[in-house]
Amino acid sequence: MNIENNSNRNRRLKQRLLSLLFLIMAIGIGSTPGTGAVGRLWAAPRKPNVLLIVSDDQGYHDLGCFGSDEIKTPHLDRLAAGGIRLTSFYVTWPACTPSRGSLLTGRYPQRNGIYDMIRNEAPDYGYRYKPKEYEATFERVGGMDTKEVLIPKYLKQAGYVSGIFGKWDLGIHKRYLPLARGFDEFYGFVNTGIDYYTHERYGVPSMYRNNKPTTEDRGIYCTTLFAREAIRFLDQHHEEPFFLYVPFNAPHSASNLDLKIRSGGAQAPEKYKKMYPQWKEEYVKRGRAGKYGGKDALVATKECRRLRYAASLTCMDEEIGRMLDLLDRYSISENTIVIFFSDNGGGSGSDNSPLRGHKGMMFEGGNRVPCIIRYPRKIPAGTETDAFLTSLEILPMLLDEAGIDRPEKIILDGFNMLPVLQGKTKSQRTEMYWERRADRACRIGHYKWVESTRGNGLFDLSKDIGEQHDLSEEQPEQLQKMKEKFAQWKAEMNAAEPRGPFRDF
Repeated sequence: MNIENNSNRNRRLKQRLLSLLFLIMAIGIGSTPGTGAVGRLWAAPRKPNVLLIVSDDQGYHDLGCFGSDEIKTPHLDRLAAGGIRLTSFYVTWPACTPSRGSLLTGRYPQRNGIYDMIRNEAPDYGYRYKPKEYEATFERVGGMDTKEVLIPKYLKQAGYVSGIFGKWDLGIHKRYLPLARGFDEFYGFVNTGIDYYTHERYGVPSMYRNNKPTTEDRGIYCTTLFAREAIRFLDQHHEEPFFLYVPFNAPHSASNLDLKIRSGGAQAPEKYKKMYPQWKEEYVKRGRAGKYGGKDALVATKECRRLRYAASLTCMDEEIGRMLDLLDRYSISENTIVIFFSDNGGGSGSDNSPLRGHKGMMFEGGNRVPCIIRYPRKIPAGTETDAFLTSLEILPMLLDEAGIDRPEKIILDGFNMLPVLQGKTKSQRTEMYWERRADRACRIGHYKWVESTRGNGLFDLSKDIGEQHDLSEEQPEQLQKMKEKFAQWKAEMNAAEPRGPFRDF
C-alpha cells in the first residue's frame, strides 16, 4: 500500500510540475495574466473527469426518475435532475459479457470478438467445480482479445488515471485483467456473478485486487466494498483527470448453489429490506423437482424476489449518492461526466414496463435500458431525450471531450452523442443490430424486427413501444428491408478481422 501511495503522490507531483512548466513557458513569451497565452491557460478548464456507473440486470422502470413509485432511488433521481434522461438508449447485447465488452471498446460484440458469455453452464445444473477442474474451464481461460483497445488505454494518452471497482467479466488471466487493459487500479470480481457476501461464484472465490485473488473482505456486502474503493480512489485522484468505472453487480441474482439464496435473486442488507414493508421475505416448498433440487426444496416467492431486488437497488443508490457528494465536496461536479445505465434489461425481480421481455431477449425489455448522463458544464439540467442512442456512443464522446484523436486503424461503431444531448443536433444513429446465437433483431428508424426463439415480429416503436402488434403481414416490404439490412450488417461483421475465443482463425 505504501508503494501505491508513493506512486499516486509522484503522479500528482508530476502533473503539477508540468502545469507550472506550461505557465512559465507562457509567461516567457511575453504574455500577461488575463491576456494572450497565459490568459487562455488560466481560462482553459481541465480535461473532464469521468464517473461511469453500470448496474446489473436493472429493469427499465425501476428508478424513480423513470416512473417507479415502488423503488427508492433518491440519489439517482438527483443525478437525473442535474442532467439528462435517455429514454431510447440501447446496449449491444441482452446479457452481461458482450454488453460490457462493447461499452469499453466502442465496437459491436461481433466485431470485437466477445459476442457470447464467458461463463460455464455446469453450475446451472447444481454442479460445483473442484479447484483443478475449474482451472481448465472456459470461464477461467476465456477472455477479450488482447488486441482490443479499451477506454482507459485511450484516456491514458491524455494523462488520465483510471480505476475499476466492481464487476469485470472480460477474462481472469493476467493478460485479460484490467491492469493489462489500461486501468491503474482494480478491486472487484472477475466473473459474471457472485454471492454478495462470500464473493464466491458457486463456491469458487472470485474477488481480485489488481492482479491477485483476495479474500480480505469476505463477509462484507460487496456493493459497500465497491463504493468504498471508488471513494478512496476519488480521495486520492480528485486533483487530476480521472476515469472511474464502477460496475456494480446489483441487482443481479446471487451466484450461489444454495437454492434458497439463488432463487431469491439479489441479496441485500436488512437495513434496506426494512424500507419495503409491503413485501415479505418468504420461501415455500417447491411442488416439483427442478434442476437445482428436489420438490421439497425451499424457494423464494415472487414477492420475496421483488423485495430483495428493490433493497439491493436502494443500497446501490445510497452508495452512488456518497460518490456524488464527494464530487461536490471537491468542487469537481461541474467538470465531471457522470454516466449511469444498466448493462442489459431487467432480470429476476425487475419491472421492465412498458417494454416487452427481459434480460436475454431480443425484445425491447432485453436491450433498451434506463440511462442518465450529467455533465453540468455542457448538458442542461433536468432534460430528457428520446433520441435513438446506444452504449457505442460513449467512447467516441469521451475521446472528443478528452481531446484525443480517433484511432486510424480501429473501426468504432458509434459517434459523439454530446451535441444530441445538448439539443443541438439529431442523432446520427438510425440503425442498430443485435445477435445472440440463433436470436437476432434490428432497429431501423422507428421500426424493430425480432426473429427469436422467444417470439418474432415487426413493430413500429413510435406507436407500439410494448411490441404487441406484429406488422409482418401488413408491411411485408418493410419486413424484407429489415432482413436485408441485417444480412448486410452480418456480412460486414463476418468480414471483420477475427477476434476473440469464438472465431475460427
